[in-house]
Amino acid sequence: MENFEEEKINVMPRIGDDAPDFTADTTTGEITLSDFAKDKWIVMFSHPADFTPVCTTELSGFAERKAEFDALNTELLGLSIDSIHSHLGWVNNVHEKTGVYFHFPIIADIDMKVAKLYGMLQPNESETAAVRAVFIIDPKKKIRLIMYYPLDVGRNMDEILRSLEALQMSDKHNVAMPLDWKKGDKVILPAPKNLKEMKERLEDDSIEKVDFYLAKKSL
Repeated sequence: MENFEEEKINVMPRIGDDAPDFTADTTTGEITLSDFAKDKWIVMFSHPADFTPVCTTELSGFAERKAEFDALNTELLGLSIDSIHSHLGWVNNVHEKTGVYFHFPIIADIDMKVAKLYGMLQPNESETAAVRAVFIIDPKKKIRLIMYYPLDVGRNMDEILRSLEALQMSDKHNVAMPLDWKKGDKVILPAPKNLKEMKERLEDDSIEKVDFYLAKKSL
């Protein structure tokens, strides 16, 4: 039974799954994911450890661009396998040394409960530090996008924001995004589902067509 429970805990969430719920202490107080950021998107990200150089640059990047996430109706939520006291000391240290303040909550996951729940612990990389994971969670608490980076490679903030905005645009307009899409670029229309829709597509001069199955338009 114990082995089954351990395997169940270590199953990595997938895109489209309900975000596993949890309650945890953070730098802004206790939160329960299912009650956190009601009607908002969430970008939850893990870092290997406090007081480390790459992690400091990354969390500073999230903090410095928080207004962009706010504009996308999105809350930030950090995590590492450190104590709340370590988190508080690090937040204060970075603020003193650089002027950057981590306003968003950072989960104190010293028992590794949340890290295991989300597959952030990957033994071939490290058994004691979370990899650099990013989970984009929609307002219905569904996991919509997952990114994993190794311990020694920092994330790309532009890509995280681009992906978040692409998901929101796709949901709002029922469209898909082409390679390298960014805000202002044309989007891809859903492919026709029958002959009538195909005929209408081929006769529509208001959109850019490669063929009936690949058509783009501006929003």
